[in-house]
Amino acid sequence: MKKDPAPEGAPIVGRGGTAAQARGLAAEALAESHLAAHGLRTLARRVRCRRGEIDLVCRDGATLVFVEVRLRAPGRFGSAADSITAAKRARVIHAARWWLAGAGRAHAHRPMRFDVVMLGSLDAHAVEWIRAAFDADAR
Repeated sequence: MKKDPAPEGAPIVGRGGTAAQARGLAAEALAESHLAAHGLRTLARRVRCRRGEIDLVCRDGATLVFVEVRLRAPGRFGSAADSITAAKRARVIHAARWWLAGAGRAHAHRPMRFDVVMLGSLDAHAVEWIRAAFDADAR
């Protein structure tokens, strides 16, 4: 398993990352804080496999929640919601199945849902959380 080269929560600019990647990590941290304030517990961050990725894996009570975080400035190539295409949903669903078959197998019996956290900016007041935004049968 490949180790994340940056310490948890550290910006990756200056370590081979881009400013956009640093903004993405900051958005994920904001989303995670927002979800934690609403009682969700983070189980995993930045789950990646060959055909997909998940930004956050959380528990909301007994429910397993796979979270896609989208940061998109308003008016720039559509909204954050517009950027979650069928192809993106398929990649998230694939990564969820991959995680459940491996590291998350102890949680495979739980009910699950796919949430989306959208941010128009890196501002805690700009968080929009959509519970059950799509399901594993979505095409």
